[in-house]
Amino acid sequence: MQITDFDLYLFGEGKHERIYEKLGAHGTAGGTRFAVWAPNAERVSVVGPFNRWNGDAHVMQTRAASGVWELFIPGLGAGAEYKYEIRGRDGRLLLKADPYGFAMQLRPGSSSVVAALDYAWHDGEWLAMRGRSDPLRRPLNAYEVHLGSWRRPWHARQPPFMSWPEAVDQLIPYVKDMGYTHVELMGVAEHPLDASWGYQVVGYYAATSRYGSTRDFMQFIDCCHQAGIGVILDWVPAHFPQDAHGLSNFDGTALYEHADSRLGEHREWGTKVFNYGRHEVRNFLVANALFWADRYHVDGLRVDAVASMLYLDYSRKADEWLPNRYGGRENLEAIDFLRQLNDAVHRAFPGVLTIAEESTAFAGVTRPPADGGLGFNFKWNMGWMNDTLRYMALDPVYRRHNHRLITFSFVYAWSENFILPISHDEVVHGKSSLLGKMPGDEWQKRANFRLLIAYMCAHPGKKLLFMGSEFGQRHEWREHEQLDWPLLQEPVHAGLRDCARELNWLYRDREQFHGSDCDQAGFRWLDLHNADSSVWAFQRTCPGPDSGPAAGAPVICLFNATPVPRDQYPVGVQGRGEYRKIFDSDAARFGGSGYNRQERAAAAAQPLHGLEYSLRVDLPPLGAVFFMGPQES
Repeated sequence: MQITDFDLYLFGEGKHERIYEKLGAHGTAGGTRFAVWAPNAERVSVVGPFNRWNGDAHVMQTRAASGVWELFIPGLGAGAEYKYEIRGRDGRLLLKADPYGFAMQLRPGSSSVVAALDYAWHDGEWLAMRGRSDPLRRPLNAYEVHLGSWRRPWHARQPPFMSWPEAVDQLIPYVKDMGYTHVELMGVAEHPLDASWGYQVVGYYAATSRYGSTRDFMQFIDCCHQAGIGVILDWVPAHFPQDAHGLSNFDGTALYEHADSRLGEHREWGTKVFNYGRHEVRNFLVANALFWADRYHVDGLRVDAVASMLYLDYSRKADEWLPNRYGGRENLEAIDFLRQLNDAVHRAFPGVLTIAEESTAFAGVTRPPADGGLGFNFKWNMGWMNDTLRYMALDPVYRRHNHRLITFSFVYAWSENFILPISHDEVVHGKSSLLGKMPGDEWQKRANFRLLIAYMCAHPGKKLLFMGSEFGQRHEWREHEQLDWPLLQEPVHAGLRDCARELNWLYRDREQFHGSDCDQAGFRWLDLHNADSSVWAFQRTCPGPDSGPAAGAPVICLFNATPVPRDQYPVGVQGRGEYRKIFDSDAARFGGSGYNRQERAAAAAQPLHGLEYSLRVDLPPLGAVFFMGPQES
């Protein structure tokens, strides 16, 4: 497609939502058309092996004041490697990869590659369902995956990673069997350093070549959808690396970043910060989000490091940042960008989720932009994660003094639409694995682990768990090796996996949990104040006219965070009749003691906790039990 003056106008205004169809490399029957934005360049050429990297061979033409350069090269097609040779105003020559390129070489190569993104999709039914359902009321339980270390092939090859076709055969059946609703993929956009886990992106429009071709990745997503699994990508619009072939100093000037390091650098990470106030830069990012939903049919974007975007003084000393025009610390241009991003995604692709990894108390992250919010669907609940992991790491004898670490999250649980994350960040850099964080001997560690994931299931909010945690990997995650799958040959670890699987399906199948994740009316405290026994209990229901026929039946969730069993522990309930046990983290099949033998419990007409009836339940040591009551009248 030729670039029209109207295309250039929209791009200059930051409003060309399909600019990836115009800029970059686009093959035709007779060759390939190239276009790149480099407004401060003196000359731009397309170079590569096809012209022996000769900058005089294919010099591009500029489009007036737009800063866009373009050229058609006959006979050049898919698979051709190329870069842009850019001569800056100071006379220096730069070799840059294509910011809009659809593919790149495998590291350590750094050239862009001409690629077509054609694929015959078979996921129409999934996309239709996605567009008409309410994300707040449907289950979302994501399995966070770094494909390069989930499982590695035994035969030697380069690169030594699982491929997307292998993931179709192995990862998708595993995720489906485990009951996860989504996979959240780390490191999909092209990045030069494996150890960056994909958070130092150079190819924002290029799916990494580590795991196969663009078509391989499309087929993986298509197969996920056909299996009923959504796909969320980690997306990094907060910063970019300083690699010579990347966006940094792209045309010899600070083009994508700020020139002033007080605005344009994250010294802690050694990266550049996007200039969100520049229309063309904002357009680059908004269109990139739409690109992944359009060309790859992804179901969501988890936006990394949002807090670093919102605050000008993020991780900076007093003399290392500049205030906004009102003297404040908020990055007003970044806030406007995030609002534009969320509006564009939700308008163009209803049902595609945007998720903020935001670690502060910034107000309105999941409120619509029209109401003064940022417009995300969900926000990671970092407060819940930190408090819960701190509590669970305590020796049970000290938990009575820290009961607030459990109860405080319910003060703000409905202030945003939350996801409860236990991500890769919690199992690296000396923090220990999830199982390794648990106190006590080996039996107690596993019991605490089961208690934790049961509490996570029952707590309001969508869910995310990092790979390997579900079966209790003992060592921290290492990106250069596969998960410790042989552990599953040990019955105790198979039991942890089975417990995680049962909780996943419980969350997925019971509207009382997923249907009221973001609705305070679906939650009621039953036993809040028993810090001395480290016991708490609450009720989950799913109110609303759209709920299923069984959603009105309350689920009573009881937790005992000590190794002392509590016989006939009383808890108030609102309805008479018989309550049926639907989950027990201490069940023998999970490696527990099997202490609770009550398959059913009858409600007695004995008022408790402000309710007319009560149950008496045998609470297992370091365990959780869920009982579902009769249908409400």
